[in-house]
Amino acid sequence: MKILYGVQATGNGHITRARVMAPALAEAGLEVDYLFSGREPQGLFDMEPFGDYACRRGLTFRYRPGGRIDVPGTLFGNSLRELFRDIRKLDLGGYDLVISDFEPVTAWAARRRGVPSLGIAHQYVFNHRLPGGHQSRGTRAAIRSIAPVDTAIGLHWHHFGQPILPPLISPPRYPVTLEADKILVYLPYEPRDELLRWFRPFDDHRFVVYSAVDRPQTDGNVHFRPFCRDGFERDLASCAGVISNSGFGLASETVQYGKKLLSKPYLGQVEQLSNADIMAELGMATVMQQQFDPGQLAGWLRQSNPEPGPYPDVAGALARWIAGGQREAVSELARQLWSRYEVQTIAGDRLALERAT
Repeated sequence: MKILYGVQATGNGHITRARVMAPALAEAGLEVDYLFSGREPQGLFDMEPFGDYACRRGLTFRYRPGGRIDVPGTLFGNSLRELFRDIRKLDLGGYDLVISDFEPVTAWAARRRGVPSLGIAHQYVFNHRLPGGHQSRGTRAAIRSIAPVDTAIGLHWHHFGQPILPPLISPPRYPVTLEADKILVYLPYEPRDELLRWFRPFDDHRFVVYSAVDRPQTDGNVHFRPFCRDGFERDLASCAGVISNSGFGLASETVQYGKKLLSKPYLGQVEQLSNADIMAELGMATVMQQQFDPGQLAGWLRQSNPEPGPYPDVAGALARWIAGGQREAVSELARQLWSRYEVQTIAGDRLALERAT
């Protein structure tokens, strides 16, 4: 079976997910080509798992400082004419299946040419009813219009009684240790001066900040490091906690590594706000709403870490399911995977989560 795998590269979470899927698909005997869109090619890093991959402009979002979506910048920064041209010209000859991680060029090209398509992304959970008030018919319509697929598989921390799969992440590559004063920070849209103002007063901790710098830099107890997947994983394995936005991928990794999480959702982003609500309900994170709160940070720094919570091999299960012709219903695949991870209950309005033993 020959597959074209499209990846939305605006955020690193989609690429990280594809890095997990790539070896699983190869092990299942599937031939896969990769296409990335939403980021300039020179902004991609650690792309060795994808071989001779292709790039298209696709769609991207612009953000203001603090993570709020820059609506005018997003509208004028995207070329719909170029997007439509890339969709029309994408050659799908010889491909048996298109997989889209919320990537529009491959998804729409498959729709136009009648090639079977499969969506694997966190965003597809919005096709289902989730707790909280941050979804609507408009949200579901937007998801379908950006990257439409024949079969959509959503990923989340809880199945909510729906055919939703657990997070798709790789097992820890490094031993989980604890440097009690080391805090890992990933807030890419917060200005540097703002981060320094937040973290300098807590001089009994080291804040390791991954950001758009070209070399390591240190300012007191705040250490800036350039984006690097391997370095990030090493720091994640050894830190005492993580401060990040409310993206799905990194939050999932903190659960697996057993690290406490302080989450600051991007305002105006439905996905982030929904994730933040569910993190709080599941007890996964301390959520910082709107403005930075030094008192909340101080309290969070004193918290202990949870136990690591390894996820099942979702990538391997998906790859085997695809190679086998997708004969089982997604609901059955979800049931099998959740049964290996945890017993899920919903008691009243409160979510409860117990890991299976």
